[in-house]
Amino acid sequence: MRALTWHGKQDVRVDTVPDPQIVNPRDCIIKITSTAICGSDLHLYDGYIPTMQAGDILGHEFMGEVVEVGHGNAKLKLGDRVVVPFTISCGSCFFCEHLQFSACDNSNPAHKADMSEIAYGYPMGGAFGYSHLTGGYAGGQAEYVRVPYSDVGPIVIPDGLEDEKVLFLSDILPTGWMAAENCAIEPGDTVAVWGCGPVGLFAIQSALILGAHRVIAIDHHPRRLELAKSLGAEILNFEDVDVHEALAEMTGGIGPDACIDAVGLESHGWAIDNVLDMAKAKVGLATDRTHALRQVIHCVRKGGRVSIPGVYGGMADKFPIGALMEKGLTVKSGQTHVQKYSKQLLEMIGEGKIDTTFLISHRMPLEKAPDGYKMFKEQQNDVTKVVLKPH
Repeated sequence: MRALTWHGKQDVRVDTVPDPQIVNPRDCIIKITSTAICGSDLHLYDGYIPTMQAGDILGHEFMGEVVEVGHGNAKLKLGDRVVVPFTISCGSCFFCEHLQFSACDNSNPAHKADMSEIAYGYPMGGAFGYSHLTGGYAGGQAEYVRVPYSDVGPIVIPDGLEDEKVLFLSDILPTGWMAAENCAIEPGDTVAVWGCGPVGLFAIQSALILGAHRVIAIDHHPRRLELAKSLGAEILNFEDVDVHEALAEMTGGIGPDACIDAVGLESHGWAIDNVLDMAKAKVGLATDRTHALRQVIHCVRKGGRVSIPGVYGGMADKFPIGALMEKGLTVKSGQTHVQKYSKQLLEMIGEGKIDTTFLISHRMPLEKAPDGYKMFKEQQNDVTKVVLKPH
């Protein structure tokens, strides 16, 4: 089959690789009908996430048709259309039973889990196409993919809902929803969102659905800010204003009740702390550029809530722990517990309460995926989401 493979920093290629096979009784094989490039994929593309190996198949946002089912899987049948969560979860461990699916204790093979246990204290859960820290699983930017524990993750899509309406149930829609839910939104709340990429835009949409009185979006790409505005957000261009001063003025000097960092480890801009982060990262003295997170902690009101859906992978420098403690902030973060939200969000899509198709800016065949990555990296104002079609 054809698949997009990683070969080094900003070097991805469509190669011919072996077809996936059933390995365990609960597996299934899916023929991919739609897959997408995620902002998190750019962290792999830019070389920020360790333990990638040449030839690894990328992609964790995908859906398709079931073409083979293991004998231990009673949930799926041949021909089912399914969206597959990017998190691989067994459904029965301590964490899955507590609906913390992304923390699954059984989905990361033992020898792979050792790497993440050294880095993070405990092993990470498994994930598709996202380094050997998360199990080294082949991703879905391919013609076919093997899905482990496929009696737990995949959600069957009813007839009448085309791919593009439901594809983002795989990751970014539930990620945006969980980011907003982690804000513990109360009536009258003001929520500020840093980053109007795919997750940030869905976090804006979700925060408003969950009852936020105001949502303020912060970015510097004009088109992304316009998309945020079209969803109902007020907008700030961080190149034109002092963000802290602007937010204080907009909230009567108090600050936002909750703030969402949808930027993650590759903050942009020429603020002095970010310039220092870039310099230290170049020489290996730091990994993550955390300007956005520092600003979030600085701007949120005293006693406020901080939600971090943005991906971080390593060590942060100059972290404002004093502000975090002295202001009495509550922080929630983590990879998304996709399976917790799938049914609810699918119903909302079917009822027309959530639209995701506005996000798609480009559609390309799988063979053009390297061009899609380059565009997404270099043209972020114009490229909001690339959907790839393998067949």
